[in-house]
Amino acid sequence: MSTTQNESVSTRVVDAIRSAIGPRDGFIPLHKPTFENHEWDYVKECIDTEWVSTAGSYVEQFEEDLAEYTGAERAIVTVNGTAALHVSLRIAGVTSADEVLVPALSFVATANAVAYLGATPHFIDSEEKTLGADPEKLGAYLDDIAEVRDGTCVNTQTERPIKALVPMHAYGHPVALDRLQEVAQKYHLTLVEDAAESLGSLYKGTHTGTIGRLGALSFNGNKTITTGGGGAILTNDDDLADEALHLVRVAKEDHEWEYFHDKTGYNYRMPNLNAALGCAQLEQMPSFLERKRALAERYRDAFEEINGVSFFTEREDTRSNYWLNVLLLDNEVADRRDAVLEATNEAEFMTRPTWQLLSTLPMYEGCPQMDLSVARSLERRLINIPSSADIIT
Repeated sequence: MSTTQNESVSTRVVDAIRSAIGPRDGFIPLHKPTFENHEWDYVKECIDTEWVSTAGSYVEQFEEDLAEYTGAERAIVTVNGTAALHVSLRIAGVTSADEVLVPALSFVATANAVAYLGATPHFIDSEEKTLGADPEKLGAYLDDIAEVRDGTCVNTQTERPIKALVPMHAYGHPVALDRLQEVAQKYHLTLVEDAAESLGSLYKGTHTGTIGRLGALSFNGNKTITTGGGGAILTNDDDLADEALHLVRVAKEDHEWEYFHDKTGYNYRMPNLNAALGCAQLEQMPSFLERKRALAERYRDAFEEINGVSFFTEREDTRSNYWLNVLLLDNEVADRRDAVLEATNEAEFMTRPTWQLLSTLPMYEGCPQMDLSVARSLERRLINIPSSADIIT
């Protein structure tokens, strides 16, 4: 590919981003937090009252607020999204003998949470129209390699049980949850949603993370709202919620002074300081989403007439939070991805490629996998562009 052709695509992308966001001085990060409400007041209250750890009132308040916002019956807050997914998989019954179906195109935490339990990630392909797990292709694949024996899905190639399916809503775009539910039900799989990136996203009017048996959220510093570090488990099952709460509290039995732990639990409870920040951030979610969706509209218009590059938009029957905005290069210009990344960053617009496929990482390259041709294609062509809520003021 000639230097001129590389410059042409790169220049068009830089110009389109500049057109969408307007004049700006200095470096524009990919996604940064926005603090413009009661964050300081709530955190200062924790410090003033000395309730800074996991026993403060903001912890339960944040759980109640999250449940109300998402429509889940219960929310259990944790130290990060990976911890939320880890505990979700444990209470879903995943053990070291099992396999868990996870997308190869995902952040590494999706597979790590499986590995923490000693289980084996089993990598599945994505579909381009959602960026998430492809239900049709997955169903056909399981028809070939799996069978249900006494109510348990078994991989006939490895003879291990396949216990759960973990779709991930990439960059806030909901996957085809109804069809994935059908696949999960047919093969007796527990559906656990990795909704780390999709707070505020809806699938057919229902919040992501609440359609599967369990869902995991993240409030990392680069998410739509942040608690610094933090996550949450969503569920409509009170028994599962109680078990999750017990485990994230180190499985300690309630008692005025005795320390008795009846299981191997985890020190995963979110501290009050973080929860206070979360309460203030969640109050601003409508404004954050409005501004992020307005930015996405500007990007869509700016890239509409650019050959070789498309702006990824929400699918029918979904409403995306547009956590990180996505460009997709056409196959014909996929080899110019790195040139685009270099040009945009030199222009002080932070951009990045998608994650390296989990199936290619050294600790997971020997795990079972289906044909991953679409995920490999997306890996070559996907670019994230600046997405912070405060770009639109």
